Amino acid sequence: MLSVRTRSLIAVADTKNFTKAASMLSLTQPAISHHISQLEEELGVSLFIRKKSGLELTPEGETAVRYARRMNVLYNKLRKDLLDIENQPAKLCIGITHTAESNLTAEILARCSSETAGLSIMIVTDTINNLYARLENYELDLAIVEGTGSPQAFSSLVLNTDFLVCVMSADNSLASKAMITLSELKSEPLILRLPSSATRMQFDAELRAMNDSPDNYNIILEVDNIATIKDLVRKNLGISVLPQSACLKELRKGNLVALPIENLSMARETRLVYNKDFSRMDILQTITGTYRDTIRKYQ
Repeated sequence: MLSVRTRSLIAVADTKNFTKAASMLSLTQPAISHHISQLEEELGVSLFIRKKSGLELTPEGETAVRYARRMNVLYNKLRKDLLDIENQPAKLCIGITHTAESNLTAEILARCSSETAGLSIMIVTDTINNLYARLENYELDLAIVEGTGSPQAFSSLVLNTDFLVCVMSADNSLASKAMITLSELKSEPLILRLPSSATRMQFDAELRAMNDSPDNYNIILEVDNIATIKDLVRKNLGISVLPQSACLKELRKGNLVALPIENLSMARETRLVYNKDFSRMDILQTITGTYRDTIRKYQ
């Protein structure tokens, strides 16, 4: 169903060489060259420029290849979905954020897979913007993300309402308090997520809404990995601002303490996001139910 010319375009873009593309597809070099010429004639643009280093995509070629890759993903998804209909089991690719990787999401998806006959799940971790892009291209079936909403191009279900909290070691002098003030927060060494993370962007935005700035705080370390941050905080090397859901196990064991921050309301939703044409409502029900049942066990 996928045009051989489309496959040729992708192969040439990957190899930057007609001969290598022909070998990859078990075709002749003239056949590959002819396919590209046909596409250029049909689209009315030049797709490649010949250079000493090999073939290089034109701006029009880059756009054509981007759509060709999307068509290839959709075709593979069509074959998988048809196979799922025939054999009943479902093979899903689910994208999660780095925050979700550190909370109970992986455990929840593992429970779904083990408790549902024929359900197989592949987990992919990426930034929220990349997850949305991959979902739009049908590289992902579902995504589990945190924030205050999702793009209108998708449908979504709210799995949980979460909050950013100040996380510290049980040995920290502030751990016995009911809350932490911004003044106290400024006096502590902070170990925070990277500025590009959704967690950090939300915290920074809350500060700016109060005419404050992250520059007024003692940020000693910025780390992308939440598990690393929790380990450093547990050793009382600093305190952090993290989603409460990412610390449930440590909070339950007493390894960490979480306090609300005075005057900052940092609510966020955990959402299951999917394309509007996603048809397996039974799987959505399974994930939603398992998510809520598992969360209750740690609360």
